[in-house]
Amino acid sequence: MTSDTGLPVLVIGAGPIGLAAAAHLLERGLEPLVLEAGPTAATAVRSWSHVRLFSPWAEVVDPAAEQLLAPTGWTRPDPTAYPTGGDWAAHYLQPLADALGDRVRYDTRVTGVARAGRDRIVDADRDQQPFTVHTVHTDGSEQRLLVAAVIDASGTFSTPNPLGADGLPALGERACADRVSYRVPDLKDPAVRARYAGRRTAVVGTGASAFTALASLAELAEQEAGTHAVWVLRRGITGSTYGGGTADQLPARGALGLAAKAAVDNGYADALTGFRTATVERNDDDTLALVSEDGTRTDALDEIIVLTGLRPDLSFLTELRLGLDDRLQAPTALAPLIDPNQHSCGTVYPHGASELSHPEKDVYLVGMKSYGRAPTFLALTGYEQVRSIAAHLAGDLAAAARVELTLPETGVCGGAGLYDRPTAAAASSDAGCCSTSSAPQLLTLGAGAGSDASCSTTGGC
Repeated sequence: MTSDTGLPVLVIGAGPIGLAAAAHLLERGLEPLVLEAGPTAATAVRSWSHVRLFSPWAEVVDPAAEQLLAPTGWTRPDPTAYPTGGDWAAHYLQPLADALGDRVRYDTRVTGVARAGRDRIVDADRDQQPFTVHTVHTDGSEQRLLVAAVIDASGTFSTPNPLGADGLPALGERACADRVSYRVPDLKDPAVRARYAGRRTAVVGTGASAFTALASLAELAEQEAGTHAVWVLRRGITGSTYGGGTADQLPARGALGLAAKAAVDNGYADALTGFRTATVERNDDDTLALVSEDGTRTDALDEIIVLTGLRPDLSFLTELRLGLDDRLQAPTALAPLIDPNQHSCGTVYPHGASELSHPEKDVYLVGMKSYGRAPTFLALTGYEQVRSIAAHLAGDLAAAARVELTLPETGVCGGAGLYDRPTAAAASSDAGCCSTSSAPQLLTLGAGAGSDASCSTTGGC
């Protein structure tokens, strides 16, 4: 591709999947250009540096990236150890970005992508035109670039879902923004610890991130009197609510679900079920209250942590012809494979260029962004995505179609199930389904499962 046009392939985002994409492009003889909005590689990952991944090092290093790193003297960390987000960024992602050199540009935010001289309406010679990319830098300066293809690995971490159960911000959510957080708190940070110590905090969400927050607040409650959590769930509690427990193929993830259960069982958290938030109100004494759609009102709260999932930012892609599922906002061919109403992470098979293609030729959304609003993204799946896409852009269609990844089967990573109440069989089961996280995975932060959150461990994050 780039050998024909002399133009690079744009990769948006210097996170784990974006950097892997660049490594695979180089391996194929294509020239990548990685644009990162933050000041360093893995800016989003660094923001949850205190959170430990559920997957070991063996499952979060891309093969092509490792080959690129090898000549630099880089040594893979202990493959059986579980890195934190900070470890992942410092010991793998930043060294990988450094190995890519000036192919990675920081402090560069992509504000628009289009076909050169063609808005989304124009058909004439569309596929023969390169892409124009508009960027803005931290000093306010703007730039227009030409590229041969676009791989958007910008993730979803910057756009967490709001508190409102209907997908819109709850009334009063913006007005109370000083008391609402959308991230797992780092209670080792003295300022963050002071924010939650001795206070009542609502944790809204039902996945790995919510489990992490509940377990952390329970630990804080053991040390700081008056600390208490209110776990707000839109559905009821069943045998699968806390994940796979001891049956989970990822022991660290199973233990996290059990820790969240212990927070409730030991009285450090109250579970408020069937509660769909419509409004946040500020009381006369400056405490907060959540009000549900049916008028139910919580007791006084000091803080609110919203961990209800993530969604893709498509605002800078409006001039491209994307084929997205109208529910998940994922590529139309991929959406049926990842629909959490139908599939668990164990039933989503590896996929690549074919499933990720759009009506706009040579445009791909990858990583967590490819999953739209679906929560169960896997790091290894993302690496397989970009391997296939790089092969396709290089003209190796056979390699692009070939599956080069075998994911482990797991019975402990189910989807969302019935929204209001489970079937009798599901309600009585102690295993089978689990959190909306997936194995092996990134940590999905801010998501019902996960994390580029939990975290996938993306997301999920």
